[in-house]
Amino acid sequence: MSSRWPGKYVIGLTGNIATGKSVVRKMLEHLGAFGLDADALAHQAIAKGGPAYAGVTKLFGEWLLTADGEVNRARLGRIVFNDPEALLQLEALIHPVVGQAVDFLVKRTRSSVVVIEAIKLIEAGLARDCDALWVVHVPEAMQEARLIAKRKLSPAEARTRITAQGPQKDKLNAAHVVIDNNGSFEDTWTQVQTAFNKILRPARLPSGAGTTPLPSSTGPLAVRIRRGLPSDATAIAAFIKKATRGRVSLARADVIAAFGDKAYMLAELSGHLAAVAGWKVENLVARVDELYVLPGAPLDQLTPPILEAVETASRELQSEAALVFVPTALAQAAASALAVRGFTLSAPEKLSVAAWVEAARESMPAGSALLFKRLREDRVLRPI
Repeated sequence: MSSRWPGKYVIGLTGNIATGKSVVRKMLEHLGAFGLDADALAHQAIAKGGPAYAGVTKLFGEWLLTADGEVNRARLGRIVFNDPEALLQLEALIHPVVGQAVDFLVKRTRSSVVVIEAIKLIEAGLARDCDALWVVHVPEAMQEARLIAKRKLSPAEARTRITAQGPQKDKLNAAHVVIDNNGSFEDTWTQVQTAFNKILRPARLPSGAGTTPLPSSTGPLAVRIRRGLPSDATAIAAFIKKATRGRVSLARADVIAAFGDKAYMLAELSGHLAAVAGWKVENLVARVDELYVLPGAPLDQLTPPILEAVETASRELQSEAALVFVPTALAQAAASALAVRGFTLSAPEKLSVAAWVEAARESMPAGSALLFKRLREDRVLRPI
C-alpha cells in the first residue's frame, strides 16, 4: 500500500504520447479502480480563472489567449514542444498545482484502488508515491500514425511531439508492468485483467474495489441496473440495433472498441435489456452521450434509475457535473422524466464553468439536447 496514501493501492500509469494510456485507465476503471487523468487536470489548471492561468499568461503573453480569454492550447503546444526550456518553465507552473489536486482527489476517494495517468508521471515525481508503475507501449510508427489521424497533426508536428518527450525506453526500464497496446482492444484488455489480478489480489484488496451497489427501481416495474462489461458487447450491439429500429447498426467489435473510451450502464426488465446508457467521466465531468430505450418501454420508469446508477458511479469518480445528451425530439419527455433526478434542460454556453462548457461542446452529438446537473458544489481546481 502507498505510504503517502494509507489504505490505497496506487497504480501509476504512464507512457509516451499516443500510446493509449487513457484506454488502459478506462479498463482499470471497468475493473473497479478510481481513475485520475493528471493531464486533464493540467488543462483545468490553465483554464481561465484556474490556479495556473495567470502564471501561464504572464510567462507566455496574452497573445496566447483566444477571443474569450482562454489559453489556446494548440498555440501553447507549438511553443513548448519546440523549445525544451519553455516546456520546463510551463511544467514548473503546472506540476505543483496538479500534484495538489491529485493528492486531494486520492485522499477523498472511497476506493482502495487508484490509477493515476500522467505522461510526465516519473518526471513530476508522482511515480515515487505509487505502489506499481505501469507503462503502455506501442512502436513509434504507431504513435505517429495516431497523432496524424486523431489529432490532425502533420507528420513533422507528430515527430516533434514524440521527440520532445523522454525516451520511452527509460519508462519501460522503470516499469513493474508493461502493457503492449499494439494489438486489438481484447488483447490489451486481457493483459490489463491479468496484471490487475496478479498485482492487486496478493495485496488482498476487495474484488470490485471502488464500486457501490447500483440502485434498482422500486416503482411498478422491477428494473435491474448493472454495469456492462466487454463480455456484454454482443448483447449491447444487438440491443442498440433493435432500439433504433436499425438506424444504428453496430458490430460486436464496434462496442468492444467503444469500451476503450466509455462505460455502459444496462437496465433490465424481466431479465431482458430495456435501456442502455453509454457514458464516461473525463476532466471530472460525467457525460452520457448514448441513451437507448426499447420502443414502447416506459421512458419515465427506465431513465431515472439508469441515470441514477450513472450518477452514483460518477460520484465515485468524483465528478463535479453531469451532462446527458438526448435526441432533440425526446428532449421535453426526457426532461420531464429526469426532473426527479435534478436534471434541467440547458445549453453548453449557459454552463458556468469553462471545463463544463468545453466538455459539452466536444461531446454533444448532432441533433441532441443537453440535460445538466451539478453534482458537487465544491471544485478541486477552483477559480481564483
